[in-house]
Amino acid sequence: MTDRAPLSILDLSPFGAGSTPAQGLRDTIALARTAERLGYRRYWLAEHHLNPGVAGAAPHVLLAAVAAATERIRIGTSATIIGNYSALQVVEAAGVVAALHPGRFDLGIGRSGSTTQPTGRASEPAPPQARVVDGLLLPAARPFAFDAVRFAAQARLLRRTAGDADRFEQDVLDILALIEGSYVAPEGVPIHATPAEGQPIEVWLHGSTAGPSAELAGRLGLPFGANYHVAGSFVLDAVDAYRRAFRPGVLDAPHVIVSADVLVADTAADAERVGRGYAEWVHSIRAGQGAIAYPRPEDALVEPFEPDLLDAVGDRLDTRFVGDPDHVSERLETLQRVTRADELLVTTITHDPADRARSYELLAAAWGLGSPAERALATAVRA
Repeated sequence: MTDRAPLSILDLSPFGAGSTPAQGLRDTIALARTAERLGYRRYWLAEHHLNPGVAGAAPHVLLAAVAAATERIRIGTSATIIGNYSALQVVEAAGVVAALHPGRFDLGIGRSGSTTQPTGRASEPAPPQARVVDGLLLPAARPFAFDAVRFAAQARLLRRTAGDADRFEQDVLDILALIEGSYVAPEGVPIHATPAEGQPIEVWLHGSTAGPSAELAGRLGLPFGANYHVAGSFVLDAVDAYRRAFRPGVLDAPHVIVSADVLVADTAADAERVGRGYAEWVHSIRAGQGAIAYPRPEDALVEPFEPDLLDAVGDRLDTRFVGDPDHVSERLETLQRVTRADELLVTTITHDPADRARSYELLAAAWGLGSPAERALATAVRA
């Protein structure tokens, strides 16, 4: 086994049934402190809008509070959905936090929206079937339908426009130029984005397929985030596309972080119990209503699930790493080996925030993060 990759955390600011959005935000800040103490490298926030059980709608605002509550851990977004903003808005928001907490900000950028560009294909390829590559499950792609009316309302509220994804590459180039201080407007006017200009903001691109994000990240020599926990079917394609396209730029060599959904408890039975509710939680997203408040374990459905539910969420259940610390560590080692990831990004969703914190603590000890004293404490509590 090669050396274990650094671990980082992706947090959505979820909250459980009976809790509140405000508590979910406070839990995020508390968890960031825990992550720093345990030795995680980065603490990244996601951007999700209009989800009844997720408070992480404005990551750039929340990151200011996370940065103020921590001292060393890198903080950032995974990912800022660029179509929801102008390039200048993104840079200025990142710049405020980066100026107050220099040397710690990671600006992750994700592409979304519609495009007017032709695909060049006569027809869409068939969804990939499930396969196992050197011990790593790549699940069958499971198409699911968004609530078109709700999706259209969200797009209108965010001022999305038809074909807005066509601007992705130019937006990324503008962001890089504004941070560097080399941006010149089409009118020929030099523009200086205070206080972001000159800040050591680390720009990442994130993608779920072998599409424009992977290719652009490679071509610009940027680090790339690949998505196993939501789009496991395509993770190897995305990483391979990035590496094929890579040219030295910001980086001299490719650098990949790969995400995974994990849940660790002292025993496998404890992990299965704490993890109940995940099927309903994922189904709420894929059914179009947005992520619900995570169900209480005692109220959640238990296996065997109905065939319709399994058909909608089975890929997420199959790629969630659930169990005791040794089992989850083994599965993460496989993910690292097969994807050749330089870093791993783990995310954990539970009803009780204490169970989330405990999962990260046990994983950190098993993976070898932090100080010997921290690892010994986690092991002692486990025993």
